[in-house]
Amino acid sequence: MLIEALRQVPVFSKLQEDRLQWLSQAGKAVWLEPGELHRGEGSPADHVFVLLEGEIRIYQKVDEQEVVLTTYKPNELYGELPVLTGDEYLWASGRAVTHSYVFELPKDAFWQLLSSCSCVMTAILGTMARRMQDIQTLSQQREKLAALGTLAAGLAHEMNNPAAAVVRGARHLQDIFEELPCLSLKLNQQQMTPIQLEFLADLQCEVVKRAKTAPRLDPLRQSDREEEVNDWLDAHDVKDGWKLSSTLVSAGLDTEWLDTVATKVPPECLNDILTWISTALTGVGVLSEVEHGSSRISQLVKAIKDYSYMDQAPLQDVDVHEGLESTITILSYKLKTGVTVTREYDPNLPRLLAYGSELNQVWTNLIDNAIEAMNGQGEIWIRTWCEYDHVLVEIADNGPGIPRDIQPRIFEPFFTTKGVGQGTGLGLDVTYRIVSKHKGDISFVSQPGETRFQVRLPIGSQTA
Repeated sequence: MLIEALRQVPVFSKLQEDRLQWLSQAGKAVWLEPGELHRGEGSPADHVFVLLEGEIRIYQKVDEQEVVLTTYKPNELYGELPVLTGDEYLWASGRAVTHSYVFELPKDAFWQLLSSCSCVMTAILGTMARRMQDIQTLSQQREKLAALGTLAAGLAHEMNNPAAAVVRGARHLQDIFEELPCLSLKLNQQQMTPIQLEFLADLQCEVVKRAKTAPRLDPLRQSDREEEVNDWLDAHDVKDGWKLSSTLVSAGLDTEWLDTVATKVPPECLNDILTWISTALTGVGVLSEVEHGSSRISQLVKAIKDYSYMDQAPLQDVDVHEGLESTITILSYKLKTGVTVTREYDPNLPRLLAYGSELNQVWTNLIDNAIEAMNGQGEIWIRTWCEYDHVLVEIADNGPGIPRDIQPRIFEPFFTTKGVGQGTGLGLDVTYRIVSKHKGDISFVSQPGETRFQVRLPIGSQTA
């Protein structure tokens, strides 16, 4: 019965009867219950498996969640990739979905079968090529999702501060707009001459202009000025002068200005006038904060659109500097921890015909890797120049460098030195493939204190 079941497997369909007999004796068949673990990730890669009946789901654990890679159906061979690539341990786990009948073939017998049966080797190599392509596609999708998740989290954090400032400012403005009419009404009820009322109208315009151009004082000078203004207000019986002094000084107003105001208005009105002026200045300041917050949000949204080339055709006329700048903006939340970026841009750099969003993924991976390598503390240099008929982009950092023993592997598929959730993905394989797609080249040199990645892209060449 086992021999007949093996005969139904496409990989073994051309085997002679004696080889099938040998195969059935070289391995063993096991039954699995639904939900039963067959082999776990990290188990020795010492067998190749053939699913004769049932269904086996292959998955990896990521952050305590099971990420499904593929599901095998009857008469499919699996587990051969780690054996063929020489890995000692399995990359993923297998679990039975239904009652499953699995044939387990030791790897020594598997190698013996390959060396003695060319038909099996041909079939398995074809299967392996398709599997590697599927895994590479899945890896690329997962890397893009990981990068998207990382960037989305960073952008959410970056947008939170200006958004909170806008909300806070809107609430404060509501209180101010409720207070200002009452203060204006109180002033209108005071016995003031037309000249004094005209002076107040001009005064409000003046202080608003001065507030917009007032220089920012250092903390010590600000404190000294506030103390002087507070003493003046107390001397002139202005109620709660300590609440007004900070606003008045921040607007560039001093005791000399206060003396001028005191000579132009009735003494009994001074308290209400200064409170009215202070409230108006506070409103102007809050409006400035709201404008700054909304402007920052607008800048981030523009950076996202530029980064992703939203609403544009996939192949565009690309300004490399714009792509680098939008990438830096996207990653700005990581730079704030202590990373400085020095730009050395060639002002005459030509534009490229390229897939803009994919090139931005290259800049993201390289800059993000540099930040991670320096643990968020250090300096990054971004340089661009023309080299014959190519545009060259260099991204360098002063981190500890790439260990010499792993340098030959950094562009390999699936290779990474980062833990789950760190960086933008699974390594630099996708970066290498994007550059190759543009008929370009990527290289690097690394030693302690200096790592430089150079990306060369042809000018005016169609992509692959």
